[in-house]
Amino acid sequence: MELRHSKREGRSVFVNVTSFIDVLFVLLLFFMVSTTFVSQPAMNLDLPKAVHSEATRQPPIIVYVREDGAVYLNDEMVDVGLLEQALATRLAASTDKGVVLEADSRVSHGRVIEVLDVIKGAGAAKLTIATQPKS
Repeated sequence: MELRHSKREGRSVFVNVTSFIDVLFVLLLFFMVSTTFVSQPAMNLDLPKAVHSEATRQPPIIVYVREDGAVYLNDEMVDVGLLEQALATRLAASTDKGVVLEADSRVSHGRVIEVLDVIKGAGAAKLTIATQPKS
C-alpha cells in the first residue's frame, strides 16, 4: 500500500501582525503620555515644615546641608570654603541664577546662615529655602 503525501508547493503560512503592532504602538503612546515622573531627592533630609510653603520649579543648582553639617552641591560633597567658587562657576552657566537650599531641620541655625552667606556671595539672584508642608 502506497501512501501519498501531498505537498503544496508555493504556499507558505503568513501571519499578518500589522494590527498587533498598531495596537502595541497605541498602548506605548498611552503609557508614555499618562505616566508621571516623580523626582526623588538626592539626599534623604528631614526638611522643616511650614504652613505657607509653595511648590516651585526647582532650578538645577541645589545645595544640601545634612544633619551632621556636611554640605553638598548637586550630589557632590563640597567643603564650605570651596563652595563659593564651585557655585559661582555653576551660576555663571545658569540662566536664572537660582539656587535651592535644602537643609535638614536638625542642622544648627549658624550652619544654615553660614551656607546662605556663601550662596549669596557666589552671586545667586534667587534663593529658595526648601520646606515641606505641615500635615
